[in-house]
Amino acid sequence: MATIGEVRELQGDDLADWDAAAVDAAGGHVYQSRAWAAHRSGRGWRPRFLAVGGHRALVLVRPWGGLPGGSAYAPRGPVGPRPPWRLGAGPAADGSGQQVGDALGAVAEWLAAEDVDVLAADPEVADDDEPYALTLRANGFRAIPEIQPSRHRMAVHLAGADEAGAFNAIARATRQRIRHAERNGVTVVRHDADPRDREGFLRPGGDGHDALETFHSLMVETGRRRDFAFPGPGDFLGWWHRALAAGHLVHLEARDGGVGGEVLGGLLLYRHGSRLSTQHAADLMSRRSDQPGTMHLLRWRAIQLAIAEGRAEMDLGGVDVPGARHLPRPGDATYGLYEHKRSFGADWVALAGAHERVERPWRYAAGRAAARASRALERGRRGAAR
Repeated sequence: MATIGEVRELQGDDLADWDAAAVDAAGGHVYQSRAWAAHRSGRGWRPRFLAVGGHRALVLVRPWGGLPGGSAYAPRGPVGPRPPWRLGAGPAADGSGQQVGDALGAVAEWLAAEDVDVLAADPEVADDDEPYALTLRANGFRAIPEIQPSRHRMAVHLAGADEAGAFNAIARATRQRIRHAERNGVTVVRHDADPRDREGFLRPGGDGHDALETFHSLMVETGRRRDFAFPGPGDFLGWWHRALAAGHLVHLEARDGGVGGEVLGGLLLYRHGSRLSTQHAADLMSRRSDQPGTMHLLRWRAIQLAIAEGRAEMDLGGVDVPGARHLPRPGDATYGLYEHKRSFGADWVALAGAHERVERPWRYAAGRAAARASRALERGRRGAAR
């Protein structure tokens, strides 16, 4: 175990409780998990498991290729001791944002000593947490474009909620669509490593791999329809299978009439911290006219599952306006999705976004140029092979 200042690198038996501290604890995230580390290690990244006081930071390090040094990314980290997210509460009064900023500074110093040239990070800290912002600036971080698809998120506050109260908080038209889907025979199948039965869900046989492949096909088709390219199965299925086996992922699948019925749509949820988070959603366009409440029912079932598990929040995912990152307005491409999620009683949660600290600017610039050239060469090779 290497030690520099307050930072300790954990290895071997010291990682036994890593997920409990970095994923399951309040404020934890799936992208800080050992499963995510294993997945990214197959893509050329070296995982470093770091402890900074009570905080944990999975940092992914990648060499530039042909040059000394490299880059690092702490996806949604560091994470550490903090209360469950409090919607509308403003900056954390307990100083957890400042603590995250200090932990990032310590990690950056440690990585610099390990010959890493830049650290990027995007922990989930409120956008208006001024102590966090001040601490980042003091530690040499600057804002950069987002690394994840969404910076902000829409969230339903569930602390102390029951199903009746949560359902009544949903807009009337959305409640009607949910009940219409139930009457029309739409059933929700839950693929999950958690063996406990939950009311409102069917449980299939098998390991869920076929269902994930079907869902990937739905995501590809949804991407074509909405003009975005969803990557091939090699980029996602391996990770989904790992996360499902580790208990970090739940796949909810809407079917027409039962387990053997046609797949109408699906939700992919992450189970972490004090919430369930929607990561991907897709439905079958050809069945929207006769089953218009499919996605409404799926989102309601996700909320029901979060309540049953005692979660403080149901994260419905992002609705960011690409590039602008502001609250969607009428006429924006994501405004309809924003209204859909708001109909479930969700609030807009603004987050501080991605930042980076550069240690060696000249080597950072050279490394980025080399990485761009390598990607262009690879794209050329793939094009020639077609």
